[in-house]
Amino acid sequence: MLNPELWGSLRERYEHPRPRKLLALDGGGIRGVLTLQFLGRIEALLAAATGAGSGFRLCDYFDYIGGTSTGAIIAAGLARGMSVAELIEFYRAVGPEMFEKTHLLRRLHSLYKGDPLIAKLQQTFGVETTLEPGNLRTLLLVVTRNVTTDSPWPVSSNPAARYNSPLRPDCNLRVPLWKLVRASTAAPVYFPPEILNWDPNDPMKTFVFVDGGVTPFNNPAFLLFRMATQSQYLLEFPTGEKNLLVVSVGTGAAPTLGLSADSPDANLLETMAALPGALMYSIQVEQDVACRTVGRCTYGDAIDREILDMVPREGEDVGTVEQRLRRPAVPLGHDLGRAFLYVRYNVDLSDLGVARLNCGDLRSADVRKMDNATAGNIEALIRLGKAAATQVDLTHFGPFVS
Repeated sequence: MLNPELWGSLRERYEHPRPRKLLALDGGGIRGVLTLQFLGRIEALLAAATGAGSGFRLCDYFDYIGGTSTGAIIAAGLARGMSVAELIEFYRAVGPEMFEKTHLLRRLHSLYKGDPLIAKLQQTFGVETTLEPGNLRTLLLVVTRNVTTDSPWPVSSNPAARYNSPLRPDCNLRVPLWKLVRASTAAPVYFPPEILNWDPNDPMKTFVFVDGGVTPFNNPAFLLFRMATQSQYLLEFPTGEKNLLVVSVGTGAAPTLGLSADSPDANLLETMAALPGALMYSIQVEQDVACRTVGRCTYGDAIDREILDMVPREGEDVGTVEQRLRRPAVPLGHDLGRAFLYVRYNVDLSDLGVARLNCGDLRSADVRKMDNATAGNIEALIRLGKAAATQVDLTHFGPFVS
């Protein structure tokens, strides 16, 4: 039984074991606008399927929502009960201001101002709003990086978690939500770091935080699964294909092509400039593969030509790539004993991927930039995301729709 004093208004929802749904949202700067197009379609389809109508919110469906960086903004908004449309307007309003260049003399510290985002986060989430149960309609996970301790800090609103006890002077649940989200979005070089004082009476509990995207959890899907199910986190959602669904949504991806054998020498600055994006891409793929290995993938783009999309299919795994992908998937009614059902939605931002979505007038180089927040590019991302979001189908969710 849950402690009603800890869980408060969330007690009834979580006190009894039942099938659970998790939503994980990648980091990716202004490309969070792409994520929102997938979420908008999921919201609309679920609203129709459940008969909830316009009052439906994703926080009513997903039992745990986690996000990193721009994904943390979206996750926090959804957990608070915002609609996808409201979050799209947030990005339209704050995007161009968020990436406004700082004064020349301050660019040694950061390229962009932090203040516009701070003001908007405070306005949207409230200055005094914390992670305590009365402030959220579902469980929330925000990933940031503690520079002081040189470690990833995934901060959860799970009232039962060890560091969320109200008896602790440094209880995680008392951290202002806007500050935690700001910490998760403080991309090094682009924005100033965020300083959070976990215990007002203990200077040793004051830490410096930067973007969660520079941890292994820019794609937080597998982390969210662990924190929802492993006994150490004191939540222990049941596992199994009929007990747990994980939906993971990306911010678009495409490999960055580098040197060829014809030009093996690289300029150091060019190599360093490409490194962060290359690391984020490889980390995203690795977390995705982990989910498809432990969970049962019902939908997702092919990872590569060897393992393809890892959707379990009938028959022998032989033939060309096209022949292997045409093999029918094993029906979801046939339980394969995996830990969860897994869905991965993302956008191919290569020139070929953009063209396939009938958006060939858009340049891959423009839509791939995480800081291209002009009004025109935001609208371009919305158009591209809507085209990609047609891949969303509730059949991917298996038995978790009704």
